[in-house]
Amino acid sequence: MDMNAFYASVETLSHPEALTRPMAVCGDVESRHGIILAKNELAKRCGVQTAEPVWQAQRKCPGLLLLPPHRELYFQYSKMANQIYQRYTDLVEAASIDESYLDVTGSRALFGEGKTIADRIRREVKEELGLTASAGVSFCKIFAKLGSDYKKPDATTVISRDNYPQILYPLAITALMSVGSATAGRLRDVGVETLGDLAAMSEAALRSLLGKQGATLYRYVHGLDAEPVRGPDNREEAKSIGNSLTYRRNLVTLEDIRAGVLPLAETVGARLRKRRLKCLGVQVQIKDPDFRMIDRQTRFSRPTHLNRDLFETAMVLIAQNWKTGKPIRLISVTAIGLVPEDAAVQLDLFSEAKDESKLEALDSTLDQLRLKYGNGALKPASILKNDLGI
Repeated sequence: MDMNAFYASVETLSHPEALTRPMAVCGDVESRHGIILAKNELAKRCGVQTAEPVWQAQRKCPGLLLLPPHRELYFQYSKMANQIYQRYTDLVEAASIDESYLDVTGSRALFGEGKTIADRIRREVKEELGLTASAGVSFCKIFAKLGSDYKKPDATTVISRDNYPQILYPLAITALMSVGSATAGRLRDVGVETLGDLAAMSEAALRSLLGKQGATLYRYVHGLDAEPVRGPDNREEAKSIGNSLTYRRNLVTLEDIRAGVLPLAETVGARLRKRRLKCLGVQVQIKDPDFRMIDRQTRFSRPTHLNRDLFETAMVLIAQNWKTGKPIRLISVTAIGLVPEDAAVQLDLFSEAKDESKLEALDSTLDQLRLKYGNGALKPASILKNDLGI
């Protein structure tokens, strides 16, 4: 199930004028998040594209209505949509805020075949939420995803074992999940333009061209994807937990960087503790104003979820790998190598166990206060009245 133009559709519920004029949801231009996040059908007809700069969209569509995002509202509607899906099966896997996979194999005796169920769900979403969704019905997740994109808005496409070559193989290779611009370029270099061209290649040839990804694409294009729909009790364990910020102005000084990294480290630490996890390492990504990016990572001598460890290690990575004074547009801090917080660990004879216990207590207290009074209740003094957009 794929909600159609989700952000824009939710905004239209409270902005009925968007029904008759081009509209887009965009980030804060002053904070340099000024890109199109979603657009309605009228804006799409004007050539407005998701992820393009606002100024570029306005040039294409001078009368474009711009609305700010309301993420909490989107999460609320996403939750309500998934509650509708759960009326038909308990095997519902949210792939993103506006897309979910449903395994209705065991529901057909009660509700009918897949298309019947999909049509009922689309009708209930429209009647109860005022939104539309498109559905793809198939025997594997990859083809179901392709089906949900095939016909929009408010449509159901059935892709069976018999008809998938006729429906899918004329599509461009970029329609297939995991085929980005770089992969598409390499495929086009050898004459592969459509999914049919891709299906005509042997697995060995794809492996030779793309390595492990080639074998994955071979499975995908032949409908050999065996990945199950993971219900709430069968979620994959998180492999990392991270957070990033694009700053209102470039970070230049060491003080800027410290102020920029500290809230990221605190957020990642809080998320680790909430999930009762620790990490064995930290990864830092840095993007400059020209959108060039580097990423570096390092390992800890012991698992941790302390704010101090995450912050200090991120700062060391930046100091070692970024020239002082070179401007920074974005930083991300990610905890990697996640383990349960009670995992056994070999202690250092000279470890500062007492200091760590105090820091654990301090971080835990900060978590509780922010949970009770909101994330803005306590802030590091270094970011008070900052001009970085934090």
